[in-house]
Amino acid sequence: MGILLTEDAAAAGSGIIMIVYIVLIVAFMYFVMIRPQKKEQKRMAAMLAELAVGDSVLTNSGFYGIVIDITDDTVIIEFGNNKNCRIPMQKSAIAQIEKADAE
Repeated sequence: MGILLTEDAAAAGSGIIMIVYIVLIVAFMYFVMIRPQKKEQKRMAAMLAELAVGDSVLTNSGFYGIVIDITDDTVIIEFGNNKNCRIPMQKSAIAQIEKADAE
């Protein structure tokens, strides 16, 4: 009878250890993968909320331009010295913003 109690206690102990390992793995995944991604999304949303006409922007494709017009989810950007080169694009295509008044 004493042997059976010892085996049950060992099985219960190993079950608790497995649960602790699973919790540690989930916590590690949260702090390494999920939390930084949410932080970056908040940073991008704040950056795009501050976007104004006249700001200099860098797009995800590597083009520098100046914001001419802003609507809900699109912006019109003027590229280069040619005043006729205006391209509408989504706000999510903007990688960086440099404020016009910073100069």
